[in-house]
Amino acid sequence: MMCGRFVLITDLKNIQDKFGVQNISCEHQPSWNIVPGQSIPVVICHNGINQLVSYRWGMIPSWSKDTSIANKLINARAETVDKKPSFREAFKKRRCLIVADGFYEWKKEGKSKIPLYFYLKSRQPFGFAGLYETWISPDKKEIKTCVIITTDANELIAPIHDRMPVILSPEKEMIWLESDIVEVSDLLSLLKSYPAEEMNSKQGIGPHNEIYQKSRV
Repeated sequence: MMCGRFVLITDLKNIQDKFGVQNISCEHQPSWNIVPGQSIPVVICHNGINQLVSYRWGMIPSWSKDTSIANKLINARAETVDKKPSFREAFKKRRCLIVADGFYEWKKEGKSKIPLYFYLKSRQPFGFAGLYETWISPDKKEIKTCVIITTDANELIAPIHDRMPVILSPEKEMIWLESDIVEVSDLLSLLKSYPAEEMNSKQGIGPHNEIYQKSRV
């Protein structure tokens, strides 16, 4: 599974400053272990205003008959995101940034799997390229969900996994959120591997991670 777990320890104030958020309508508890099915902070742009909202990780397309499909739709491949029925309409109209500080992948060592934490050398939060959708339940309740887009792994991650989540640079973030951009080729050109030389990795999760220890000092 890729990307199946990620980290968000940055607080709301720093998220607001980093992404130019003007309206906040979500709660956020910093976590070193965010998993599919959780409600997570997501940046959307509505009428030119960046908003921070809570969406459930795992997309439920509007045409789905029930919520079970969300377990399978936590990632969307950049190569087919404009064509797959589950994602193509959201790709055109409902793009978002899924806020993170890093993500995990597991390295096989014998019969064991060792977690590796990947993050930016700058230690700054960033936005995964994401899509969002609203599903109406049989009892007329709205469930807002999202999905993380993945692409080919860069040189740092490739020895561990052949895929990585799309991390957008600050310049690309605003382009991705701009609803007026609907040219498929322009949008797909943003969905590339993040430069390996600007990333780093550490072994372990949470309290077992050197990054965590430094954050506690």
